This record gives sequence, C-alpha cells and structure tokens, in this order.
Amino acid sequence: MFIHIVRQGDTVWQLAQQYGVSANRIISDNGIQNPQRLPVGQALLILIPETVYTVRPGDTLESIAARFSIPEIELLQNNPNLIFSPYLTAGQTIVIHFTEPKRRTVSLNGYAYPYIYRNELRRTLPYLTYLTIFGYGFTESGELIPIDDQWMINMAYEYRAAPVMLLSSITEEGNFSGQRASILFRDIALQDRVFDQIVAVMREKGYLGLDIDFEYVEAADAGNYQNFLRRAIERMHAEGFFVNVDLAPKISATQEGLLYESHDYAAIGALADTVLLMTYEWGYTFGPPMAVAPLNQVRRVVTYGASAIPPDKIMMGIPNYGYDWILPFERGITRATAIGNEYAVQIAQRNNVPITFDETAYSPTFSYRSSQHEHVVWFEDVRSISGKFDLLEEFSLRGGGYWNVMRSFAQNWAFVSARYRIEKIV
Repeated sequence: MFIHIVRQGDTVWQLAQQYGVSANRIISDNGIQNPQRLPVGQALLILIPETVYTVRPGDTLESIAARFSIPEIELLQNNPNLIFSPYLTAGQTIVIHFTEPKRRTVSLNGYAYPYIYRNELRRTLPYLTYLTIFGYGFTESGELIPIDDQWMINMAYEYRAAPVMLLSSITEEGNFSGQRASILFRDIALQDRVFDQIVAVMREKGYLGLDIDFEYVEAADAGNYQNFLRRAIERMHAEGFFVNVDLAPKISATQEGLLYESHDYAAIGALADTVLLMTYEWGYTFGPPMAVAPLNQVRRVVTYGASAIPPDKIMMGIPNYGYDWILPFERGITRATAIGNEYAVQIAQRNNVPITFDETAYSPTFSYRSSQHEHVVWFEDVRSISGKFDLLEEFSLRGGGYWNVMRSFAQNWAFVSARYRIEKIV
C-alpha cells in the first residue's frame, strides 16, 4: 500500500506504470471523476495486489472464496466492481489478497438516513459491521414516529451488516426537542410505552440493536437520563438486543456546557454495550474555518474516553464530509456548506488550485476563488483517515463509527478493507 501525493504533471496512467497496477483500479479506489487532470497535492491510495485469480468457467464467488479460505464478503471488499456485477465471466481477474498485511479486526458502524441513494448504500454495506438508520422519534403519548427503513434493513442483511435502530428526540416536524426528551426521562410509564413500541418494531422489521442518541440534555436531567438508559438497556438486553449510546466529545469529566454535562462517560460506558465518541464537528456550519475532526483534538477526546470507558467498548467517530466556507468568516452571518470528500477534490480540480495538508490537524485543505468570493475548504482524505485509524490502534479501540455514509468516499473503504479485517456479526 502506498499513499502517493500528486505532483505537477502526474497522470493516472504514469502512476499505474510506476506502481505496476491498473489505471482503472487507481481511478476506482480513489473515486476519481475526471482522471485527465489531477489536483496537485491530492492524496491517492495505491493498493498492490499480491494474489490474483483468473476466473474459470463455472466459478462463482462462493467457490473462489472456498478455494482461498476467505469470506465471500472479503472478495467484494477487495473487488468493489463485483458489488454491482457479481456474475463472473471466464478470464476475469479477481484480487484475493493485497500486499498490505491485515493488522487487526475492527468494527465499523455507518449512519444513514432513509433517503440515501440505494446504489450508495449498496456500495458501502460490504465494509460495515453495523448499519445504523437515522432515526425514530416518539410522540408525547409514547408512539414511535415511523420512517421508511425496511428496504435498508433488507439490504443490510444482504451484505452481513447488522441493522441498528436509532432513537432520538426528533419530532414529527423533523426537529430535535430537548423538552420532549425531558418528558421521556421523567416519566416511567411513558418510557415503558416507548420501549414496547421499540421492541415491536425491532422484532417486526429485523433490527438487531438499538442506538440511543440524545444530545443537549439539560444538566437537571442528568440523573433521569442515566436512569432512562439503565432501564432501556435492561429491557433491550432482556429481549436479546444490544445497545450503543452516542456521547458528546468530552475531554474531561468536569467539562461544562449543555452538550457535555449530562454525558457521564464512566456511568454510561458501564451501562452500554458500546459507545460512539462523536469526535467531529470542530469545524462546523456556523463556526470558523477549521478541520471537521482535527487529529490533535480527536486525540484529546479519545485519551479521556479511554480513561473512563473500556477501550473495547469505544467506537471512535469518523466524519465522511467536509465544509466549504466563504471568506471572510463572520460569526452569526457566515454559513459553511457541507460537502463530500470526493466532491472537495473536484472543487480543487475545477479551480486548478493545489491541496495542502495541515500536519497539526492532520487534514487536507485548500483555498479558491469563485466569481465573487474567496473560499476555504477542509475535508478528509486517505491521509487523515490513516491518522485516525492509527489513533484507534494506539488506544486499542473497538472500531469506528462513520457520520455519515450518505456520500461516496471510495478511498476510505479501499484503505480500511486492505489494512483491516472488518468484523461481521450477521
């Protein structure tokens, strides 16, 4: 495995010759839309096949997997073109192994909304341990607010990803309500009605676990929130389901602020099967330009998290997006636009500007000018993802949770599947 930083004059075809790999594979693994002109500073993932098999008449994915004693899903991970074309033809070449040794097994969770493009979900599911579908709210009478999720659950099973139901305080209008959350935390009877509804839906639709995502919990509700979590987890365990709880990105037990005070890492970590540390949104829609998940800040969150929660319960948050800010930044006026990581590279390419890499944030960035404004963009690439997984390994965390998988990020999945065995529990 190599990470090649594009220099002036580099082309995909030159790089294919230099590394002895297929140009089409470089294009595919890096989600390159226009290979004619690569932005200077772009990071390209180069995977080197070690074992390649040529398909014979009568071969199937199942028979090839059995021949080489690897899971069939690993063939899809190594050959993403097979996800949409699983029917083999004689003479076709299949990558069995890359030269990069597998370091360890990781659990990967991906969050998605029901309006995700079906092909995007299908492209992503082979690389996920869990698919968490966002999400169910509840009415003040204890009824769940339904979503169109059955098709996602069915597709998750096709690729051995465990479907996870998400519960939050989202209302019928699609907004988060701290008031509704407080009502739930303070009313045992209401909780029981909500739990009954959750269990019924999970059994009917085939969910295997529950993700609990309550943010901005009032400090006065901290105790009630923990009691709610305890009751929820006890009920889900009794019904055979596992529970993940999402946690704000704290760096100390005494951290003040509405986002943090009710998220007691030690107490919640002791209750939950797993937790997600939401280590992203340092750079955010209404904030000043900066990396979404600067590695130095992520390290602070993980350091505290691993001191309060068993590391094998921790899923480290990983952002699958970036932001484009118009300059100058004016608080309360400037609003950044969320963009995909592959689209960020396309912006740099279209405007013929170089991509640089901030060694402190460990994230790529660039600036450009539109017809009327200066812009600055921060996003993720294979370098920043590699840094995050190095941190995950350093602290022996269980795995990572992607917020979210709505946008393509081919080089991320190619990198992760080449370096790690991805846990599958289905």
